[in-house]
Amino acid sequence: MSDGEQAPSAAPAAEPAVLARLRVRFPDAIVGTHAYRGDATAEITPAALLDVCTFLRDDPGLRFDFLADVTAVDYLGSMPRFELVYHLRSIVQGHRVRVKTRVSEESPRVASVTSVWRGANWLERETYDMYGIVFEGHPDLRRIYLYEEFQGYPLRKDYPKEKRQPLVTVRDVAPEQGERTVAREQQRYGRWPD
Repeated sequence: MSDGEQAPSAAPAAEPAVLARLRVRFPDAIVGTHAYRGDATAEITPAALLDVCTFLRDDPGLRFDFLADVTAVDYLGSMPRFELVYHLRSIVQGHRVRVKTRVSEESPRVASVTSVWRGANWLERETYDMYGIVFEGHPDLRRIYLYEEFQGYPLRKDYPKEKRQPLVTVRDVAPEQGERTVAREQQRYGRWPD
């Protein structure tokens, strides 16, 4: 190349088909999209979540049949504060997409997608347990890791790390169930110390 010539610039990457389809089907629900480093991401309004997820699963050209993860990000100080992140994969088509939506601290609520993917059940329960985000329409929304008396949501950035939790009493167990449990544990792990 001579001094006056410029190197050819790379053509802008085409928008992934899934993002283009979402823009056409849900023009008012799409807040933004990007495909940074090949990861197609669509940010949508919370009200459209169930419709968008159903479309992504049922559209013959997309067929997102696997919900890999549901999680949240706490952007303390931002409005809205919480971002929900859904990682979807099409086993048949071999592609993936990330769907994001934001909910406020004052009303951390969004529709459950358990009616779209049954596997969302435990994923949404985990997000509820750690962040306190309520999934409306969930069939069994309760804590999954922490005990019922636990106060607060430990993955929120304003959760006090030195917070003392209430002590809970030992739950009543039927004597025969307790004896079976002890016998099973002794068999599995050997003799109990006296």
